[in-house]
Amino acid sequence: MARIKAGNLRSKKEERLLKQEEELKVQLSQQHVAKATGSVASKLSKIRVVHKSITNTIHHVWTVINQTQKENLRKLYKGKKYETKKQQQKELLNPLWKHPVKD
Repeated sequence: MARIKAGNLRSKKEERLLKQEEELKVQLSQQHVAKATGSVASKLSKIRVVHKSITNTIHHVWTVINQTQKENLRKLYKGKKYETKKQQQKELLNPLWKHPVKD
């Protein structure tokens, strides 16, 4: 399975990302079934590689989804009187960090 980079996922819509995640989970469950039934030796040797790539891709999918949600919230609350609790905490702790984050 080809490695999917997070940059390629950013251009996709959230619905498509969730659909892709479901497809990967189905493929992962099929791998588990193949392992449990003692399938062909060539398939068993690939299970670990496929498993790692699928879980890594699922992780990338959720990272992209969460980052886009946070970015949209930042845009929504920019210039407003009130902010999210997370943003307030970030601003409170920002001077304490060695390398402050700038938005």
